Amino acid sequence: MTDQPRKLFIKTYGCQMNVYDSERMAEALGGQGYEQTQDVSEADMVLFNTCHIREKAAEKLYSDLGRLKGQKAMNPDLKIGVTGCVAQAEGEEIVRRMPMVDLVVGPQSYHRLPQMEQAVRAGGRAIDTEFPEDDKFETLRSRPRMARGPTAFLTVQEGCDKFCAFCVVPYTRGAEVSRPAERIETEARGLVEAGVREITLLGQNVNAYHGGEGGLAGLISRLARIDGLDRIRYTTSHPNDMDEALIAAHGEEPKLMPYLHLPVQSGSDRILKAMNRKHTAESYLRLIERIRAARPDILMTSDFIVGFPGETEDDFQATLDLVAEVGYGAAYSFKYSARPGTPAAERETVPVDVMDDRLQRLQALLSAQQTAAQEAMVGQVTTVLFEKPGRRPGQWGGKSEHLHAVHVTAADDLRGQIRRVRITEAAPHSLGGELIGS
Repeated sequence: MTDQPRKLFIKTYGCQMNVYDSERMAEALGGQGYEQTQDVSEADMVLFNTCHIREKAAEKLYSDLGRLKGQKAMNPDLKIGVTGCVAQAEGEEIVRRMPMVDLVVGPQSYHRLPQMEQAVRAGGRAIDTEFPEDDKFETLRSRPRMARGPTAFLTVQEGCDKFCAFCVVPYTRGAEVSRPAERIETEARGLVEAGVREITLLGQNVNAYHGGEGGLAGLISRLARIDGLDRIRYTTSHPNDMDEALIAAHGEEPKLMPYLHLPVQSGSDRILKAMNRKHTAESYLRLIERIRAARPDILMTSDFIVGFPGETEDDFQATLDLVAEVGYGAAYSFKYSARPGTPAAERETVPVDVMDDRLQRLQALLSAQQTAAQEAMVGQVTTVLFEKPGRRPGQWGGKSEHLHAVHVTAADDLRGQIRRVRITEAAPHSLGGELIGS
């Protein structure tokens, strides 16, 4: 190990779980003498923590790798690694296309990074895209007691057994696995001791969590008893795993925030069946009714895919009808992107111009709903957890209970404080407000 810390640069693509994984990778390599840098030009090791959900995400990886060729030529000691789901799915292809890559590791094996780093420092190349028997979370049980911001992600479940026809997650992340509740609680307590006040529980299918009594609802109840942990969220959920206990928790547990991301993907039963979603538009709508009965002020968000193979104009209209009936506070919508190895990848695609038109129409409706939800907050009082200074002097930004971005003007340092705010203005993606009381 060198006397001077080596510099580690990590670029994270995709979901919040990758953000959490990148943190754990940095911690694992910290024991090898690395400290993180935000400047790729000074890095001794560069890791690209990848996502394989969208086709363009993989191409962005190769583009970013190409931009490092000059830096690698000037500094042959620079080590370059690819981690995450693209590494899992395309490990050998990555090395073939980019021989400059020294290290490839899948999302289930990153606890082995210290040993792999030693191998590449010795002049070798390290590739690990297996699904190992040893538990990465058990290996990386302890976390450094460093100061944290007021919010944090905490992975509680990985993998998915749903096998939606468009999705690569079961192939890159594996079967559903839940972490034991006691280990999650230990990690959560450590985060709170480091300054965290809000934790978002993560999983590819988080509401399928089964690592403790009572499932996800039981875990939320357990974590809610931690002094100093004031807010709990979770994402991402599958409609078929929203049990009655979890629905009830939204009305009974005050620390569980009134926000739920519940992907539906389509409003057409014919397309939902082709996607292998195993729910109908009607069952989804009735589920929303039960959730809102438990927590009337909950803000709902979702995911949509337009142009799935075989989608007709009538199918797409069914999606618009569902969106109109639910009324979302926000949503993510995408054109269908074929992922190699998934069942839908072999099917005839919808013309690109048709997909473009449908996406624009769907996004116009979703945008109008988001704007209405934002404007409805004007005059309301909410609580905001402030995270960091804003762009203007004296401005502070944070998140409301409903995950709205909120900014206020204040002379004091508000970082980490939860304050009551009256909303005074609404913009497309944020709210402005004024503090109430001290």
